[in-house]
Amino acid sequence: MIKSVLLVFAMEAEAQPLIQALGLKEDVPAKIVGPAPCVTYSGEHQGLAVHVVWNGKCKDHGVDNVGTVPASLSTYLAVLAFKPDVVISAGTCGGFKAQGAAIGDVFLGSAVINHDRRIPLPAFDKYGLGHAALLATPHLQAALGLKSGVVSSGNSLDYTDKCMEIMTGHGAALKEMEAAAIAWACALYKVPLMCVKAVTDIVDGDRPTAEEFLENLHSAAAALQGTLPKVLGFLAGKELQAL
Repeated sequence: MIKSVLLVFAMEAEAQPLIQALGLKEDVPAKIVGPAPCVTYSGEHQGLAVHVVWNGKCKDHGVDNVGTVPASLSTYLAVLAFKPDVVISAGTCGGFKAQGAAIGDVFLGSAVINHDRRIPLPAFDKYGLGHAALLATPHLQAALGLKSGVVSSGNSLDYTDKCMEIMTGHGAALKEMEAAAIAWACALYKVPLMCVKAVTDIVDGDRPTAEEFLENLHSAAAALQGTLPKVLGFLAGKELQAL
C-alpha cells in the first residue's frame, strides 16, 4: 500500500507551486546534510506522506543544479532518508509534436532512455542507452486523462543530429535532463518510479528551444501543479497493481 511518496525536482520554479499548494515545510533540521546541495520539504496530502527534494543551487553560478549528476545524487540521498513507496520525477520537458505533445500538456512517462550517452562497444551500448520501464499506471492515466510516452534524458538543452536519431528511433515523446538518472538511483533501492512532466517547448518544432522554454516555464509549472495533487490523491492508500 502506498503511504509515502517522494517527488524529485531539478528547478525551484518547478517545485515551488506544489510546495505552496500543499503547504509543505522545509525539513528542519535538514534530512540531508551538506555538502550535498539538495533541499527537502515534507507534509501530508489526503493521508499520504509527501516529500519533495529539489536539487538546490550551484554555489558557483547561482543557478539550479539541473542535469543527471545532481538528480542522481538528490534521489539517492532522499530515498535513503525518506524510504518512499514510490518516487515521482516531476518537472518540465520538451515534447515531440510527432508523438502528440503540445505546450502545457502533462504526460506520464512509460519508460526512460539516455539520448546522449553513446558508447558503441559490445554491451556498453545498451548500458549507455539505459532503457528502463517505469511504473505502469494505466488506471491513473485514464482517470486523469493524461498522455503517456517515453522520456529521453540528456545533459544539454539542445541536441545533436545523433541525439535526435536516438530519440526518434526509440519513440521518445519527451526530452528532458534528469529522469534516466533518477531511474538509475531508484533501481539501486528497488523503488518504483513514475514520471510526471509538463511540456514547455516543442523539440521537433521551428522555434529556438531556449526561447520557447523560458517563455512557457511558469505556465507549464502551473499545469504541473494542477495535476500533481490529483496524482498524489490517486496514489494514496492504493496497491501498486491498482494504478
